[in-house]
Amino acid sequence: MNENELYAKLGKRIKKLRQNANLTQEKLAEKSGISLDYLGKIEVNINKPGLKTLIKVANALDISIKALFDFD
Repeated sequence: MNENELYAKLGKRIKKLRQNANLTQEKLAEKSGISLDYLGKIEVNINKPGLKTLIKVANALDISIKALFDFD
């Protein structure tokens, strides 16, 4: 898996986890302390989040960082 494929899968995974938690993009962005625009771009593989952002998202979803990378 190359870097672009990894970020694409990560974005899809975050979107799926967000939807499973019944959160809108706006609510997850708010809980994560990141902008709505940035979160949306992560989900569609435009932005490539760093570790600090991934920690914020995982914490907002109440999951481990490892769980973000548990691709189907």
